[in-house]
Amino acid sequence: MYELLKKDGRAKRGRLHTVHGDIETPVFMNVGTAAAIKGAVSTADLQQIGTQVELSNTYHLHVRPGDQVVKKMGGLHKFMVWDKPILTDSGGFQVFSLAGLRKIKEEGVYFQSHIDGHKIFMGPEESMQIQSNLASTIAMAFDECPSSVADRDYMQKSVDRTTRWLKRCKAEMERLNSLPDTINKHQMLFGINQGGIYEDIRVAHADEISKLDLDGYAVGGLAVGESHEDMYRILDEVVPHLPENKPTYLMGVGTPANILEAVDRGVDFFDCVYPSRNGRHGHVYTKHGKLNLFNARFELDDRPIEEGCGCPACQMYSRAYIRHLLKAKEMLGMRLCVLHNLYFYNHLMEEIRDAIDAGRYKEYKEETLRGFETPED
Repeated sequence: MYELLKKDGRAKRGRLHTVHGDIETPVFMNVGTAAAIKGAVSTADLQQIGTQVELSNTYHLHVRPGDQVVKKMGGLHKFMVWDKPILTDSGGFQVFSLAGLRKIKEEGVYFQSHIDGHKIFMGPEESMQIQSNLASTIAMAFDECPSSVADRDYMQKSVDRTTRWLKRCKAEMERLNSLPDTINKHQMLFGINQGGIYEDIRVAHADEISKLDLDGYAVGGLAVGESHEDMYRILDEVVPHLPENKPTYLMGVGTPANILEAVDRGVDFFDCVYPSRNGRHGHVYTKHGKLNLFNARFELDDRPIEEGCGCPACQMYSRAYIRHLLKAKEMLGMRLCVLHNLYFYNHLMEEIRDAIDAGRYKEYKEETLRGFETPED
């Protein structure tokens, strides 16, 4: 159940009650595709840096180690030793990204494994079954994520099919949650709004799926090549057509600036690979924007990545040392940068929640965006 605690303009401050604990929103979900954050980050680390929700990938875990293996091990929480909420995506985005290897039909999608090429079929029922085996807290509905530049005719047909698939997902999840051997009988289902950059298709789809009274609603198919302006325009149009009393999740977004803008438009769930991916390449986030620790100017810099930061990297190590580790290709360098970035994102969300609570979100957003543009002293 989702509680809307406060609104500040369109920004929402909420709390989602789940079987694995409460989620304070707005929230950034830390992405652990194959049930681990890339960069040698453990679930004990996630606890330390203030992670509320971990996100894992249905397709990747289905391929390896296999969702049946995870089920036999007691579900994803037990398998990866994590007692807080987990969201699993549906595999729909992987179908989109494996465009050269797939065939979409009404029953579902036929495609090839990216690991060994073996043929896989996934439809709404299969996606729900895999996610039920994983026993995540929140399962995402199986959808097609069409290219944001697909023509109107294709987009409309794709969205109509996604709606039909969503109804099948809902029916299958209700069936699975009633079975005696299901690990998590309280698994939640989030539906996904699609429609590319066609406002009218998006709005009609939002209106249609809102009638299904799901546990939450996501806006998918953005941050896949369209401009930031297009993304904000679509959010301005679509979010008011999704239920205010349910969580709104913007999938795969994004930069700190994207998050600040999307919160201002009523979004309260986010996920993105940026903090971990950038961290693995020595790019770290600060209140003054992003730094590349490979730069020579950090060779003798004895300051932490960010003054006053409470992350494990900043508590102990200098920019100079972390730069040395990165240059020497020592895994610790990568790990420290990823820990810092995830802490930065988690802490940013905490500040956002505090600002909404205090009724000063607009000012906070402006100050923070200005800070990103202002070089450090």
